[in-house]
Amino acid sequence: MLLGLSKILDCPGASVSFSTDVDLSDLCYGVTHPVSEAVKAQGTVRNTAGVLVMSGQITTCIHGVCDRCASAFDRQIRFPLDVVLVTEMADEENEDERVFPLEGDSADLDDIVRTVFVLNLDSKLLCKEDCQGLCCRCGKNLNDGPCDCQKELDPRFAALRQLLEK
Repeated sequence: MLLGLSKILDCPGASVSFSTDVDLSDLCYGVTHPVSEAVKAQGTVRNTAGVLVMSGQITTCIHGVCDRCASAFDRQIRFPLDVVLVTEMADEENEDERVFPLEGDSADLDDIVRTVFVLNLDSKLLCKEDCQGLCCRCGKNLNDGPCDCQKELDPRFAALRQLLEK
């Protein structure tokens, strides 16, 4: 979707609001497709002293399999949307991922939302931030409680253990 910005290009202090739904169901992240419903983006584009600044937020629900405990999960996410829109890129080689070129006098919201979404998505999909994972011995999901495995003593302390047993 293209967002027309011709009204605010030459008017410092002017702004345009936007709200859109972007289909990212084709997005492959690792071996999964974490998004099956629309990604909602809303916010404003403001001309601040001749610089077009887009700010807002992206929200959706991601569906995945936790990389630590292998449980399926659904989690609501909210990412900030803070980018700068420019009429032309000064240096293509040192391109900043938060700067997007305009297409004529319009911004491509689909491209911006896709890029910001991928940049903010964690490298590992976790069911929750403090996921405990699986026990490396018995395979029990440690989020459900501790397992019955005894901790293995560090082999460097084996001599001290023999002293304690005597």
